[in-house]
Amino acid sequence: MSGQKYFYFTIGPVQGFVSQARRTRDFWAGSFLLSWMAGVAMVAVKKQGGTIKFPTPAKNYLDWIQGDKKGDAPEHGSIPNRFTATVSDDFNPDAVVKLVQTAWRELAEGVWQRDVAKIAEHGKDTRQIWERQIADFWEISWVISDQNENNFLDRRKNWRAHFPKSEPGSKCMVMDGWQEISGYEHSPKKERDKQKYFWEALHKNGSNSINTDLSDNEKLCAIAFVKRRFVRYFADFKHDADGISLRGWQLSPTRPSVAYLAAVHWIEEILLHDDKEKSRKALRSLREISEGYSEWDTRIHCLESALQRRTDLHRKDIALDGETFFETSWQDSDIKSTFRALKIESPSPFYALLLMDGDSLGVHMGDENNQPKIADALNKFTNNVPEVVKRNNGFLVYAGGDDVLAVLPLEDALNCAKELHSEYDKSFKGTNIPSTLSGAIEFAHFKTPLGAILQDAHRLLDDVAKDGCGRDAIAIRAWKSGGIAFTWAQPWDIALKDGEVEIEKTVEDLRKNHEDGEQSIFSSKFLYKIREQFELLNPQKDGKVLFSEDQITSLIAAEYLSSGAVDEGKTTIQEAKEIIEPLLTQCRPQVRNLETGKPESTGLLKVDGALLVRFLAYKGKDVRR
Repeated sequence: MSGQKYFYFTIGPVQGFVSQARRTRDFWAGSFLLSWMAGVAMVAVKKQGGTIKFPTPAKNYLDWIQGDKKGDAPEHGSIPNRFTATVSDDFNPDAVVKLVQTAWRELAEGVWQRDVAKIAEHGKDTRQIWERQIADFWEISWVISDQNENNFLDRRKNWRAHFPKSEPGSKCMVMDGWQEISGYEHSPKKERDKQKYFWEALHKNGSNSINTDLSDNEKLCAIAFVKRRFVRYFADFKHDADGISLRGWQLSPTRPSVAYLAAVHWIEEILLHDDKEKSRKALRSLREISEGYSEWDTRIHCLESALQRRTDLHRKDIALDGETFFETSWQDSDIKSTFRALKIESPSPFYALLLMDGDSLGVHMGDENNQPKIADALNKFTNNVPEVVKRNNGFLVYAGGDDVLAVLPLEDALNCAKELHSEYDKSFKGTNIPSTLSGAIEFAHFKTPLGAILQDAHRLLDDVAKDGCGRDAIAIRAWKSGGIAFTWAQPWDIALKDGEVEIEKTVEDLRKNHEDGEQSIFSSKFLYKIREQFELLNPQKDGKVLFSEDQITSLIAAEYLSSGAVDEGKTTIQEAKEIIEPLLTQCRPQVRNLETGKPESTGLLKVDGALLVRFLAYKGKDVRR
């Protein structure tokens, strides 16, 4: 290309748009819209003869944006919020920015006309609030250069030129700091009554399942409202101007709730129960108290397989509101007795959020010869992510470039992370580019605010897995009512043995003991004792090491023998050491040496590995054993 230049584009804020969420659907919507707008920007670049160099857009995604429906319709975000293209001397970047802003405004206008316009007269400057927020939210940055320098865009973003206006009034319940669109204050009472009337009118006069999409008393700003409602009207979106046609497509309006994902394997257990009559009666007793079928479009791999084997049941028997499956929703004592008859423990209220990201790709992007190979490898990885998440019974929120965000049942998260790590390695095989994939898993109660968990997941990934473990690592954190229960992390080299997550074998042994009613090696007594001993066995403040690793293993093995978990007279100290060693390996934090690439022991013992085993085995429940 004569006079070739490099065009760098980014749109944000990413975290401010995606992580401020109350439902999994909010997560998905934020990621999808960011990806869609980045795709719109790519369309504008290609219209001017530009070539997208990095990353490679997901197969057929740009075709769908332009109304050419090839292959399956995109269901999740798969284009990162930043890209690089090569363009000619006469390239006009303002045309790219204009198309993105226009597409966003027209999408938002469609939501306004269908939902808000007919009741806006009940608000206080509602139209002005809407237009201000829609116009002021996005931060779009671009750079044009003769050189291919990966850090140009970061340097441009440091030169801030976007300063949203201060927002007055009562604030949105999802997006911090943004005014909710009624325009009224929560006090005095006269204003509060008008605010309440506005949102009641929206519920009453709204259309297309608005009562499902908006909770009672939920008050939103324009941006959060578009996130929540655009899916109902996306199929009708059209834009035609300056030789460019943009089109929307049909999207499912429902996404699995975190409560439903927490209950997935409990539902599966009921579906596969030997006593079909009792299990059918139990599920249908829940149907009578469920507030509708909010999970009608949810398709979870293990439940689909189980349902195929139960010809006496229908989707409506398991498509219930997620919280229906938990005892806190069972006021009827007959329901409790029905489930007790099945002899199945109540479901765990914990689900898993999985966040994964490639390591050190920016270092290799500096070499222009590497960029096509990296783009191809990431494209292969992105194409394989949906199937991995699906077979691990999860819901994929986003997969683009080297980033993955998914929500899964507690039981499947570690295996999903392991498989994604393997897929990433396979995608880069033969490229001579040593990129790896780090991950963070957050286990949380389904009633914990989603946005807070996602924000912490980014900290867990960056600060613990990457910086703390030296990258190519996995970090896990669990939250209980009192706060953080534990934080565990290891390089993948330590977490995996022969391609499997080593800690899972110990978890399975513990689960089996628990289900059989046997005493486990991780009794409360034993756990308390090793926690106490770890403090004594760790290196002193002056760095002095009192015991070797073998001596420590012998001491903990002796504690294991005396804990009552096994018959002390029939188990030798050597056998005890072999039993306890896998656990101790995961209780010894290691950090990758960035020069050698090898994990090195910190010399510390931390009880978090044992707490993780216990948490996974008992699925977060407080079991006294």
